[in-house]
Amino acid sequence: MATLLYRIGRFSYRSRRLVGAVWLVVIALAGVAAATLSNSTADSFAIPGTESQEAFDLLQERFPGSSPDGAAARLVFAAPDGGAVTDPEHQQAIAGAVAEIEAGPQVAGVTDPFTSGLVSEDGRIALAEVTYAVDFFSMETETRETLEHAVETAGDSGLRVELAGTAAEPEPELGSELLGIAVAALVLVLTFGSLLAAGMPLLTGVIGVGVGVALVTAATSFVDLSTITPILATMLGLAVGIDYALFIASRYRHELATGRPGDEAAGRAIGTAGTAVVFAGLTVVIALAGLSVVGIPMLTEMGLAAALTVAIAVVIALTLLPALFGFAGRRMLARLPGLRSRATDPEDDDAPRLSRRWAGVVTRHPVVALTASVAGLAVLALPVLDARFGLPDEGTYPADTSQRQAYDLTVEGFGPGFNGPLIVIVDGEGAEAAAAEVAGDLQGFDGVAMVAPPEVDEAGRTAVVTVVPASGPSDADTERLVEAIRAELAGPGAPAGTTVLVTGLTALYIDFSERMSDALLPYLLVVVGLSFVLLMLAFRSLVVPVKATLGFLLTMAATFGAMVAAFQWGWLTGLGVDEVGMINSMLPIIVVGIVFGLAMDYEVFLVTRMREAYVHGEPAVRAVTTGFGHGARVVTAAAIIMISVFGGFVLNEAADIRQLGFALAFAIAIDAFVVRMTMVPAVLALVGDRAWWLPRWLDRLLPNVDIEGARLTDALADQNRQRVAVSPSAP
Repeated sequence: MATLLYRIGRFSYRSRRLVGAVWLVVIALAGVAAATLSNSTADSFAIPGTESQEAFDLLQERFPGSSPDGAAARLVFAAPDGGAVTDPEHQQAIAGAVAEIEAGPQVAGVTDPFTSGLVSEDGRIALAEVTYAVDFFSMETETRETLEHAVETAGDSGLRVELAGTAAEPEPELGSELLGIAVAALVLVLTFGSLLAAGMPLLTGVIGVGVGVALVTAATSFVDLSTITPILATMLGLAVGIDYALFIASRYRHELATGRPGDEAAGRAIGTAGTAVVFAGLTVVIALAGLSVVGIPMLTEMGLAAALTVAIAVVIALTLLPALFGFAGRRMLARLPGLRSRATDPEDDDAPRLSRRWAGVVTRHPVVALTASVAGLAVLALPVLDARFGLPDEGTYPADTSQRQAYDLTVEGFGPGFNGPLIVIVDGEGAEAAAAEVAGDLQGFDGVAMVAPPEVDEAGRTAVVTVVPASGPSDADTERLVEAIRAELAGPGAPAGTTVLVTGLTALYIDFSERMSDALLPYLLVVVGLSFVLLMLAFRSLVVPVKATLGFLLTMAATFGAMVAAFQWGWLTGLGVDEVGMINSMLPIIVVGIVFGLAMDYEVFLVTRMREAYVHGEPAVRAVTTGFGHGARVVTAAAIIMISVFGGFVLNEAADIRQLGFALAFAIAIDAFVVRMTMVPAVLALVGDRAWWLPRWLDRLLPNVDIEGARLTDALADQNRQRVAVSPSAP
């Protein structure tokens, strides 16, 4: 592989105009495809094979106008102290707001609080429920403006009006996380000491993301994609695109500094660092594509879209980047006054830089370094024993948001269960009588606050019973209530000739969390297993992939321990990280997938240079120090860029986005600086030559991909000897 990539690098450098033109055509075609084929997104929260999803599908079939997956809004009206919503002026304002919304576009139905009885016992709080015929992302601007105007008008009457529900959510967008690009630019300038060299990773990263997201956007014409899909593709594509280009550009500058011609330096950089990039990219692609094993369409599409963008970033790093090297020439070595980039200077290889000093300390005291690292991560992981997973509701929003205030007012006036009612569907012959029987049984369940009268479809075959729990949507008591209803009234316990199903957003979230929990172990086995084979193939070693996998598991344990402390225990509330009370059940698989791929990137980047030094004749421990000195600066820069990009998500209002940003930023920091840059050199120093041992039968079985470029170096040396042998003698 190294030889093939060497040829690709030289060709791209020498044929830079052709390669650049090809990529311009690709960019143009991707842009045209996105502009002409893009379609609206469809954020359907479907979980095939679950009872709640089966019930949702049945509800949509039997009650066509109900739009169970449509957007919804809840208007909570609260009278000022001493007043009541039944006062004539307040009642008139509420009626006006309900009428205005009902007359607006895309509305499926509105419940008037006075006709539906949704007025609190003390008369101070009233609820109006709005359902739309379309999902959140299909709502027209006029629809949103009508809802907002109705809220504003009712508020002018002296009522306090808060808005909740999916229709009240802000549209997902890139915002503060783009600050990571500015941080990335600063880090790259400090790393290279050159604006030109720093600009290339940024340029190729942006191009890769642009092409990838354009293709994902064009794909909406053929498949349903969620709005969050291109956002995740952008986040990961930009991060890995910059990292891969950073690694190759660093090696290219090193080769230039030795005096090699530009095309030769580009070829060697792609043949060595490029090989590492290919394997690093493959681990990320495997981790992301592996999300499809969960069996949830939304996660599958997110993983495949992000994997496509990462694959494009790899191809750009191997082809367009060396072409840009050709345009820049030896100006890549230019430095800004006062900034020095010793990472690429061969004459500084033995300088007592911080990275070499750190590697020297770790390799001289490997037991101490390893013990301290493992103990520290174990302490961070302890809170994970108290972890509680679920899908946060609006009660976890910041206290100053309208959604949170609407949630709290609903609890105050009607109880927590009104924020997440359950829907029990009775389907079959005699559904009306059976539903009445089921409703009577439900009133005897512990944890049920209210059971509404059954609603029957026109054919009399399906009935719906709304159940209000006594506990909130994300409470453990609500989960136990769902399990009890399914155990006693569904299946054999259902009335003769009928099927009883439990659904609603609360039940759907419970089923989702269960599906994620069940899928975590198979996902880990698939991803870790395939990546183990890749690392074994790359490094001809059993120790390296075992060490990499165990280190990753420690990273994950410490990460989720820190999340429990931050979001369940509220230890970081003073720093602006709000307590939520649980960890989003979607996070374990998503964070595992993303962090595993990125952690293996750092593993490959560091260990490749160590393996290269060892193969080229250095003793095992010295090879660790040498390789660490070459790779640590690049890995440090890459990690800081990642932490900056992901850390921006902590500023988001939504609890799940805040948790995702915190988890990714914390995991990258731990994995890069503790696991990869402390534990890796400590373990390799302890095992010595055995780090590169592979059973003979397995060594013969596996193809040699030459990730360290030893065969490439030998082949180039032979070519040089042959040229010298056939050249005419000097006179």
